Amino acid sequence: MLAVPEMDLQGLYIGSSPQRSPVPSPPASPRTQESCGIAPLTPSQSPKPEARGPQQAPFSVVVAIDFGTTSSGYAFSFASDPEAIHMMRKWEGGDPGVAHQKTPTCLLLTPEGAFHSFGYTARDYYHDLDPEEARDWLYFEKFKMKIHSTTDLTLKTQLEAVNGKKMPALEVFAHALRFFKEHALQELREQCPSLLEEDSVRWVLTVPAIWKQPAKQFMREAAYLAGLVSREDAEQLLIALEPEAASVYCRKLRLHQLVDLSSRAPGRGCLGERRSIDSSFRQAREQLRRSRHSRTFLVESGVGELWADMQAGDRYVVADCGGGTVDLTVHQLEQPHGTLKELYKASGGPCGAVGVDLAFEQLLGRIFGEDFITTFKRQRPAAWVDLTIAFEARKRTAGPHRTGAVNISLPFSFIDFYRKQGGHNVETALRKSSVNFVKWSSHGMLRMSCEAMNELFQPTVSGIIQHIEALLDRPEVQGVKLLFLVGGFAESAMLQHAVQAALGTRGLRVVVPHDVALTILKGAVLFGQAPGVVRVRRSPLTYGVGVLNRFVAGVHPPDKLLVRDGRRWCTDVFERFVAAEQSVALGEEVRRSYCPARPGQRRVLINLYCCAAEDARFITDPGVRKCGALSLELEPAEGGPDAAGAPPGRREIRAAMQFGDTEIKVTAIDVNTNRSVRAAIDFLSN
Repeated sequence: MLAVPEMDLQGLYIGSSPQRSPVPSPPASPRTQESCGIAPLTPSQSPKPEARGPQQAPFSVVVAIDFGTTSSGYAFSFASDPEAIHMMRKWEGGDPGVAHQKTPTCLLLTPEGAFHSFGYTARDYYHDLDPEEARDWLYFEKFKMKIHSTTDLTLKTQLEAVNGKKMPALEVFAHALRFFKEHALQELREQCPSLLEEDSVRWVLTVPAIWKQPAKQFMREAAYLAGLVSREDAEQLLIALEPEAASVYCRKLRLHQLVDLSSRAPGRGCLGERRSIDSSFRQAREQLRRSRHSRTFLVESGVGELWADMQAGDRYVVADCGGGTVDLTVHQLEQPHGTLKELYKASGGPCGAVGVDLAFEQLLGRIFGEDFITTFKRQRPAAWVDLTIAFEARKRTAGPHRTGAVNISLPFSFIDFYRKQGGHNVETALRKSSVNFVKWSSHGMLRMSCEAMNELFQPTVSGIIQHIEALLDRPEVQGVKLLFLVGGFAESAMLQHAVQAALGTRGLRVVVPHDVALTILKGAVLFGQAPGVVRVRRSPLTYGVGVLNRFVAGVHPPDKLLVRDGRRWCTDVFERFVAAEQSVALGEEVRRSYCPARPGQRRVLINLYCCAAEDARFITDPGVRKCGALSLELEPAEGGPDAAGAPPGRREIRAAMQFGDTEIKVTAIDVNTNRSVRAAIDFLSN
């Protein structure tokens, strides 16, 4: 339904489709199909957006959960000593004698779908099940990437277990988050018995920066379902962007906590000999010597000596190389408080360590047949997991200068199943295949040459380097001095060598923190203690709504003309809230006012549109798509004219949207009564 504007209105909202996406309603506000018409009162940009600093609640402890594609963990710190980060205690399972500060992202559910275990415990229990019994259990691994790869993500999206059975993805993620909640709270209560109230805990969840709004909302919904926080206390949960968290942590580091890849002796396969990287900043130090106050302030405000020895305002890149994605961000360190400013929108792609696993699976398909591998995974899921574990162990030893072959143990179940399915043994299959760099060992193992292992890494490593080089070619990134290589995959000597070889010629200093796999987790804790540390971000997309504007002949296309009550309107105009790559300060608000179309209307729904282009004119332009809906829940209007003499039913609802945080946020008030209006943006209802 259209709400016709008054004479002084500049525009009127109209969607290109009469369909409206369902948005969950509070129990007290029943949804009515006929209550969706709205009319903007101030469709133009607010002349001076207001920036408000985030209001901090009095949390006594911050718990961060780094929910990774291949491994996950948690850490925490108390408000009384925020930089003293406590890592989770040793996980059960894993390799004997090795301290595990993360656990595999593996979830095991019973055949009835009830939670059984997570991490090493889930992996080991599933491995020990009888093969026939294992086919009924639901085992999930590396399932985080499903949220990124699903183009039509909703609350009903399904995940497939290794045995082929499906269940709602929201429940799978909620099971995992509930496990971390219970594990963390138990440890907190053991360390701090006085911590009795769960609402004194601020939770932080990490997600890739390249994730879109639906994926971020999905993680929040899973946290609600898991009981981390309630919807009424939404601010108790923060979504942290993984490369941002790494950046927050790296700015605290000292020189001895970093490894300079350009100075490593050739042939090293792990983090080893190095020289101090401060020699590369002597010129910057000389310039800062003239401003000793600046350096002192940076150190005293908590910024590491590396940054104090650099020119204030230096730019750097963080490349988060994880299990599922490579996630890139570019930051500028600001004086005097050491805050961070994003210089280019987050970039990257699905180039993570699992790409190497996929290449290994494809190699097996070339040798034994793709149909056999698919059948084996479905009918012997536990044995397949056993095989992937064996490959993972050998993958971690791969290095660019390794000369010896690698032996990978094949489970007996694999050998036996192939003989029954293929009619001959695996040694015969290897001889007949076109893969000449993988042999059969006399010890009953696959024997891969070092060239074969290097080839498995090549597509993923090349993809990561291409993403980094594309970023470095952007004009906004010129003058970068440093690249921090972080994330679990950044432990790989193969990746470290390739990145340094490709980027060293650019004069870029590539450095790796000592605790590279824990950088994001520790940074997420620091972010939870001070979420305002990233002061400015770049909007990844252009966001706005569709409106009616007065039709201007020769400017607007004739097919957009709408004549209503003798007035000429241009339909489907894309009215922009924020542009792609626009710098947006934390707390900066974009305000719009709307009035309900009818007296007594209980809900206002406004379709949101987005696109990658900055200059879209209409919501029907190529690349513009509906991405969500803004919902305003209205209390019954008080009868009679208001204090300003407005007629009954005439209400103005002022919405304020923030695009400078890790999530898009909205608040609203009823201007007539100055009361808050329940407002939400739903990105999962499409």
